[in-house]
Amino acid sequence: MGPPAPPRILMTADAVGGVWDYALELARGLAAAGVSTAMAVTGDPPDTTKRAAAMSIPGLILDAAPFKLEWMADPDDDLRRTGDWLLELERRLRPALIHVNGYAHAALPFRAPVLCVAHSCVLSWWRAVHGTDPPPAWRRYAERVADGLRLADRVVAPTRAMLDALETHYGPIPRGTVIHNGRDPAGRADADKRHLFLAAGRLWDEAKNIAAVDAIAARVPWPVFVAGDTGGPDGNHTPLAHACPLGRLATDEMRDWYGQAAVFVHPARYEPFGLAPLEAALAGCALVLGDIPSLRELWDGAADFVPPGDTTALGDALRRLAADSDRCSHLGAAARERAGRYSAGRMVRAYLDLYADMAGLGT
Repeated sequence: MGPPAPPRILMTADAVGGVWDYALELARGLAAAGVSTAMAVTGDPPDTTKRAAAMSIPGLILDAAPFKLEWMADPDDDLRRTGDWLLELERRLRPALIHVNGYAHAALPFRAPVLCVAHSCVLSWWRAVHGTDPPPAWRRYAERVADGLRLADRVVAPTRAMLDALETHYGPIPRGTVIHNGRDPAGRADADKRHLFLAAGRLWDEAKNIAAVDAIAARVPWPVFVAGDTGGPDGNHTPLAHACPLGRLATDEMRDWYGQAAVFVHPARYEPFGLAPLEAALAGCALVLGDIPSLRELWDGAADFVPPGDTTALGDALRRLAADSDRCSHLGAAARERAGRYSAGRMVRAYLDLYADMAGLGT
């Protein structure tokens, strides 16, 4: 007989936004620690580049199905099909633990222990962006989220602010804990900084507040570049009036821009963690961030903060940095030092400790 197979987790994911990057970073670290990942991806399938990145991780199994995500319109039938698919994957693969990057499917009758990781939610997004509770059409979504949080064996959020938001909207979470997201700084050497401002985010997502960056772009002394999708899920496009659009960039292209930019601008209204500010900080960018609880929690003392709705304050902050090279360099160095707290290694070790506690992995 050969050596025993390494322990495996079954992880759900989608190929949109930061959850995909988080999932790959974690799976890569788990593989190095001898834990393999079976990744079940719903929503739009990963493109060729993303699929190749996933398959470069030793032992990773990638399975994809084009079912709707839980926050999409009329998802009930697709969520049922996804649930059947996930239960069949568990039966076939026999993972030691289920890691759900979402909510609804944390309530499924899995045999293995279930971890629910909360990356964002519509109710907290709506409150941050609109200042009100969402309309009644979101009631069924809220019920699914509450069920997943209640029935999961453990719940993780990437910041205390996000965990607090979940408790505000869905009630107490006695089995909740915080594990910061992480990125590996390897290969992110500084380039010569240029006099430019960089922002990144989906232009159609009001939470990212790219509109504020665009509004001040003609009134600051350095050019403003924005990376991110202009096309929203409804098929409409959000044009930029003043900033320079870069479109969606590949990971290596984004690293090049982070390396060049003196300042990264992210006046977000809602950001449960924010991988883009972390990646910018790893490249030594000075950070100008929205003054919201999660970003304060992570970057207080290592960034400048502005109220998300105050474009005057945003423009003033950028002009001050453009006029003070010492302050700009100091902030960049402080951000890079702070980013060391949010390494991929720390994230992976924290999840391994949690997996061991839940399912005996690594013990």
